[in-house]
Amino acid sequence: MAEPLALPALGFGAANIGNLFRPVSDDDAFAVLEAAWDAGIRYFDTAPHYGLGLSERRLGAFLATKPRDEFVLSTKAGRLLVPDPDWDGSSLDLAADFHVPAALTRSWDFSADGVRRSLEASLERMGLDRVDLLYLHDPERHDLERDLASGAEGVAALKAEGLIRATGLGSMSTEALERGAASGAFDVLMVAGRLTLAEQPVAAEAIPACERTGTRIVTASVFNSGILAKDDPGEGDRYEYGSVPPELLAKVRRIASICRDFGVPLPAAALQYTRRFAPVASVVVGMGRAEHVKTNVAWFSHEIPADLWTALAEEGLIP
Repeated sequence: MAEPLALPALGFGAANIGNLFRPVSDDDAFAVLEAAWDAGIRYFDTAPHYGLGLSERRLGAFLATKPRDEFVLSTKAGRLLVPDPDWDGSSLDLAADFHVPAALTRSWDFSADGVRRSLEASLERMGLDRVDLLYLHDPERHDLERDLASGAEGVAALKAEGLIRATGLGSMSTEALERGAASGAFDVLMVAGRLTLAEQPVAAEAIPACERTGTRIVTASVFNSGILAKDDPGEGDRYEYGSVPPELLAKVRRIASICRDFGVPLPAAALQYTRRFAPVASVVVGMGRAEHVKTNVAWFSHEIPADLWTALAEEGLIP
């Protein structure tokens, strides 16, 4: 039996280099990737969705300069990129928050054939011969029950053929993650925003299911899109790509206050918190600028006293 895919503890989320929220030049994208590599990061995650393939193209061009056996690479399937016949030649993909020409459109396809074609297209965009891990991407946004079943068959077939080393499901939906965990059909779940210092809706069912099935977890969006990314959270901070609910803001401010009492930056606690759950193997963080890399690596290695977690639990702020 093949050894399970080894997942580095800290990974680079490549949505930002797909021009998420703002344009990024090729040089700046390469600089942040080089900073991540220099900092020792060896897990890189991308998706066709990110910038309509721009993230994959930039990441692939960068990784092509590195020894293939020295990094772990994951991408996603479920959205095929096809030409948009109605594109006006100038509009951008701003409805999806990416500052890229909207010359392509996303076509949902979680069939076994669609998953295979998605991987083939991703490899062509990246200019690489393989990825290590392929996630089904957001099946709950299309047809969860049907797409989980067909998509699981699709990634399992690719793994059986040796085209990928591990199968995965990536989602922000608690229901999708619970179903994926209970099925035992995936090697890895990417839990986006549903297991953070601010909220843990997957802790009740998905985490125990992962423990039963041996499914590992990669956590993403551990800052909940921004509310946990600085020491003094405020009303203007982003939560789930929108505004922060008042009750959640009050909770996060209390967490931040306790972190200050222990001399721990709130983002450091947020980055490290999810690894307290046994199935969590890796934390993937989006980094849009080279200077963010150094900060995130420092937060990830910041010493956190066990008494901090005890204090948070005693106030009912974490399980």
